[in-house]
Amino acid sequence: MASDEYLHDPRVLRAIAHPVRTRILGEIEAGGPARAADVARELDIPANQASFHLRQLAKYGLVEEAPDEARDRRDRVWRLTKEAELSVRLNEVEKEPGGRAAVAVFRRSASDWSHHLVDQAINGPGDEGAIRTVIHQNVKLTKDEALELQDVLQATVQRWIGRTRGRGDDGRRTYIVMQVLQPYPQVGQDEPGDES
Repeated sequence: MASDEYLHDPRVLRAIAHPVRTRILGEIEAGGPARAADVARELDIPANQASFHLRQLAKYGLVEEAPDEARDRRDRVWRLTKEAELSVRLNEVEKEPGGRAAVAVFRRSASDWSHHLVDQAINGPGDEGAIRTVIHQNVKLTKDEALELQDVLQATVQRWIGRTRGRGDDGRRTYIVMQVLQPYPQVGQDEPGDES
């Protein structure tokens, strides 16, 4: 990716560190353009709260109005901008004014959310209408092979997003696909349950 394909603004990073805003971006990514009422229904939050967060996301250039999707001039429909699809290089954002604090907030939020997701997948309530799974596999890779695998996994998920985006309310619900690709931690490096 070229350097202009990465998010650099610490203020934007802080904006997406908020869990409700992260979820709104995810809903629009998965389902396509949405109204505040749609977001409120999906997230089970008040419509005025959904509107507030959508305006905040718009303020930072992550969503924009989609007038071609609106029923009339008063109907506000929101879609993702290209900015919302950018990747983040945290080490680059840290170099910007205010970047270290923004990255710290983002890391804490992302870590808490990731722990919550894995906990829900393993220990969450039974729901016969949903699939929950944690896949844990080990594979030996060079750095270039790891990058290739990352691209393949991302392309697969993107195909599914394109295949299902914009579908009506036909029993679909939003799933989150969380990919973790990293070198296996060294023995003794902050292992869970390591009391020694």
